[in-house]
Amino acid sequence: MRVICLAIICLITYATVQAQRISAPALIPAPVKMQLLPGAFLLDKKTFISAPETLSTAVALLKEYIGIEIQSSPTAKGIHLIIDSTTVKEAEGYRLSINPGKIEITAHDEAGILHAIQTVRQLNNKGQLQSCLITDYPRFAYRGMHLDVSRHFFPVSFVKHFIDILAQYKYNNFHWHLTDDQGWRIEIKKYPKLQSVAAWRDETLIGHKKELPHRFDGKKYGGYYTQEEIKDVIAYATARGINIIPEIEMPGHALAALAAYPSLGCTGGPYKTATFWGIFDDVFCAGKDSTFSFLEDVLDEVIALFPSPYIHIGGDECPKTRWNACPLCSLRMQQEKLPDADALQNYFIKRINQYVRSKGRKIIGWDEILEGGLAEDATVMSWRGTESGAAKQVIMTPEDELYFDHYQSLYTTEPLAAGGYTPLQEVYTYEPLKEVKGVQGQLWSEYLPTTTQAEYMLLPRAIALSEVAWSPQHAKDYPGFVRRLKKQSIQFKEDISYKNVVYKEKLLITLQGKAAIYYTTDGSPPGLYTRPIVIKKSSVIKTSDGFSQAFNIHKAVGAKVTLAQPQNTRYAGSLVNGIFGSDKYNDQQWLGFSGRDLDAIIDFGETNTIQLIGANILNYHWQRMWEPKALQFYASEDGVNYKLIAEENKFPVNGINNIRLKVPAVRARYLKVKGVNKGIIPPGEYGAGGNGLLMIDEIIVE
Repeated sequence: MRVICLAIICLITYATVQAQRISAPALIPAPVKMQLLPGAFLLDKKTFISAPETLSTAVALLKEYIGIEIQSSPTAKGIHLIIDSTTVKEAEGYRLSINPGKIEITAHDEAGILHAIQTVRQLNNKGQLQSCLITDYPRFAYRGMHLDVSRHFFPVSFVKHFIDILAQYKYNNFHWHLTDDQGWRIEIKKYPKLQSVAAWRDETLIGHKKELPHRFDGKKYGGYYTQEEIKDVIAYATARGINIIPEIEMPGHALAALAAYPSLGCTGGPYKTATFWGIFDDVFCAGKDSTFSFLEDVLDEVIALFPSPYIHIGGDECPKTRWNACPLCSLRMQQEKLPDADALQNYFIKRINQYVRSKGRKIIGWDEILEGGLAEDATVMSWRGTESGAAKQVIMTPEDELYFDHYQSLYTTEPLAAGGYTPLQEVYTYEPLKEVKGVQGQLWSEYLPTTTQAEYMLLPRAIALSEVAWSPQHAKDYPGFVRRLKKQSIQFKEDISYKNVVYKEKLLITLQGKAAIYYTTDGSPPGLYTRPIVIKKSSVIKTSDGFSQAFNIHKAVGAKVTLAQPQNTRYAGSLVNGIFGSDKYNDQQWLGFSGRDLDAIIDFGETNTIQLIGANILNYHWQRMWEPKALQFYASEDGVNYKLIAEENKFPVNGINNIRLKVPAVRARYLKVKGVNKGIIPPGEYGAGGNGLLMIDEIIVE
């Protein structure tokens, strides 16, 4: 008897050890709970699917994903699909059980079945599925991705591919940005000029809008989706559990529509579909009832096409220039007892909201729709920060973390992007407010001229966001995510990055991102990186995979800096760390002062002889970045009495102005640097009436 018991114990111990040795599948997003078991289910010609008739679409998808012909009549080996909201209480949740003889999926609803099928799809390894028990459900109810087809138009085939990616990673909403200044992309039968005029622009900007003079390709560009194509895409998405939210921009970003129907604007035109990127003064006139009649007609056709409970109306970036000068808008404000044009925008949004609600739908808008009071039942997409995250119906869409038109690498080989720097890890570690409906990533297409570039910018960041949106917070683990990501069938490159510790006139540089890094600082053959690199003289670190970064050593490196006024949080770099900011201004080196002067005191810690001083100033008027009226340098030995030693007031370069000024040798412990802000952006310039942004990087002292 003791021998039999010992044998049983040994068998149990062996099975436990074997289960522990099973390598965890590379599932993304990570499930709530997963238990691995010995053995595997083998897909073959004897496999059949058991499911109620209501799941016929899901069964068809499962057959497509598995990739083999499956028996329609019962056999011993089966895949069983069951909907049971009593057993699985969480919406979109599922339980997946796999053993050598059977796969059983029990879900709260059809969405849960579809999510479980995607898990089966990821588990499928050439017809073999690891035995396991998985309990899974989403963290957030709303998990979305946005695609802008107005700036660049993408074919139906790519839109479907985009939807496939969302379904694979358990998203449930596709935000389709269909109209903007640069193109109207949806057929509206009552207004044919939206197809013949608004869907086309004369030419397209070449390069970045910050580059002056602006250059254009001279080629007519455009396109639109017919209503039949849209119905086809909606059916495709619905079968995969994806709800499509259409966006019809209003009251701003309307230039393409005005080009087709100029009477809808305040001035009556003529207007032209925009050929470059930005914000334009010409918007829908809020003083004309014909504007609302037009938009209601458009919404009638949109609502008839899209079954989505939500209709997105934009509501963002609407200049009030035309409204403030428009007699009809003034009359509207007078009649409605509105104090200003901001209140007029709120009136506009609430009027459209009332119409959409009368059709049994709800509106979503960007966070500008909060201004003047939130319309009833409206949902806010919070893109400018977290302030609107406290509202009841909020989807977090923050620009810094979730705009995928930002650069994802600081390598000089990166293709042109809108700006910013949003690497994979920043997306993955983003933590939304717990009270919100969910999160969404944005793929704006100004600098995405091809489907290849669009997918490059989307992946793998959208995959990282899927785990933020779906997986429980405690399951998030970036190194583990990267290991799983490497097993996904996408292109993924681990870029090298660096961290620097600044000391007096030297730097300590730590490279990271790969197990083995080969580098050089002097052009010699690269050697293996094993420990932090000490930089005591100006050098360039280059690695064998193309990473390159210059480090500049001068007398101010490591000095103490005191600012009289704080810099903008978005541009909060360092003035004395030996690293110069790039013309992409996305490397966290630049300091920005919006409407404020630069007023800095640099303390060297001891008296030095100064013979050269300088700074880097960024001048991009098309990004609201303006040179200072004057840049002044004052020297002091005691920190009390300062003497002006140099001044510059000419910054002619559109881009980085490298200011280097030789001065007669002067002894100083302290250097005061003043940059006089441009102030209000003048009329006729981009962003007129707003604050100029003074951008400065390194203060150089020799």
